Amino acid sequence: MTQDAQFKRHTLITITMASFLTPFMGSAVNLAIPSIGEQFNAGAMHLSWVVTSYILASAAFLVPFGRFADIVGRKKVFIAGMIFFTLSSLLCGLAASVEMLIAFRLLQGIGSAMVFGTAMAILTSVFPPQERGKILGINVATVYTGLSLGPVLGGTLNHNLGWPSIFYLCVLIGLAVIIMSLTKLKGEWAGARGESYDITGAVLYSVGLVAFMYGISSITTATWSGYLLIAGLIILAIFIWHEMKTEFPVLNIKLFSRNITFTFSNLAALINYSATSAVGFLLSLYLQVVMGYNSQQAGFILLSQPVLMALLSPFAGKLSDRVQPRVVASWGMTLTTLGLFIFVFLTEQTPIWFVLINLALLGIGFALFSSPNSNAIMGSVEKKFYGIASSTLGTMRLTGQAISMAIATLIMAMFIGHVELNQADVSLLTKSIKTAFIVFAATCLAGIFASLARGNISTGNQFKNKPGGISNSK
Repeated sequence: MTQDAQFKRHTLITITMASFLTPFMGSAVNLAIPSIGEQFNAGAMHLSWVVTSYILASAAFLVPFGRFADIVGRKKVFIAGMIFFTLSSLLCGLAASVEMLIAFRLLQGIGSAMVFGTAMAILTSVFPPQERGKILGINVATVYTGLSLGPVLGGTLNHNLGWPSIFYLCVLIGLAVIIMSLTKLKGEWAGARGESYDITGAVLYSVGLVAFMYGISSITTATWSGYLLIAGLIILAIFIWHEMKTEFPVLNIKLFSRNITFTFSNLAALINYSATSAVGFLLSLYLQVVMGYNSQQAGFILLSQPVLMALLSPFAGKLSDRVQPRVVASWGMTLTTLGLFIFVFLTEQTPIWFVLINLALLGIGFALFSSPNSNAIMGSVEKKFYGIASSTLGTMRLTGQAISMAIATLIMAMFIGHVELNQADVSLLTKSIKTAFIVFAATCLAGIFASLARGNISTGNQFKNKPGGISNSK
């Protein structure tokens, strides 16, 4: 193996380990919430913040740190983020109160943003264009693996060793990534070195996005959330106005106004995550409350979807190196739309094989969409924007997750109100789940057109970025 091949291999191993860690942390802690509440005698509000604080911090700092990494160096920010994430994970495990745990989860979310906002940018910087789809597919597969193993492994650790063990496992993996980064990642990547950093824009972005996401996620539980949502939109509008007249903006608005591929690829990602992120939540309720399965049985049934996503994502990414990414991604969105529509026909008598087959269909659709869509986004911008492109895609994912859950909880509140799930009318719960799938299928159908509208990009050895910092579709 040549020295260059070894370097690429070590880079891929390092980045994929980190890419596994951050989504694993987000999904694993969900299974430990009841145990955390029992130990600290914490109420529902505090426990919701244990989850929400991590997501909000991750979303708020992704773009600011992505831009910062483009200026000072992506490896520096990546390593700093891993140290920050690992240290805060240790502090989470040692937390003596729920308030301390929430504070440390905020820090953990910031570290996650530093890692997630640079990981894909580093891979895109190291690997040549003709290998980009395959490598991004492998990275997407590890993200899905982290998401799918989170509930299973998190639940097992929590049951046998207690909830702090989840954080301690992340400390061990984090230390391994830090050592690999310091010893194996040679060189540095900073496409915008020497440009000034837009602090005002970073603050406006973070505050506006947090207000928007928290407002929309609390729309069914707090009367004031609507005002917070409106405030967030106003602040984000001010942010856009500020960025358009700033020489070195934290988020180059021209990437959206002049680059059709970048704009519609991110829009497709936002639509896809908005339509699919609550699927696991809805099916978990359906399997346990309606069908009577226990949580372990439901978890293994739901595994069929992310397992296929993880297995097929590298293949889909490699395919998008040879076929236009928009074509592959649009087929993925079409299969996803079909799968969501099929779930509209769920009843209290639906056989479990029907659920499993349709979950497999969704898994194939997700895989065909995600890797090629990531390839299209990273292939549509110049190297100096790799960090910000990676961060923007991550923000679409987190924002889409918040919107998806908001839609699901709003529909459920309309049908069953705010009663305990074990007291809810099963027929009304089933009707609310089916209604949610109607909305999600219609949303995903619109995503097909967004995916197709992005235009073509150069593929394989013909990947070339146009001068001026923006690669327009061809």
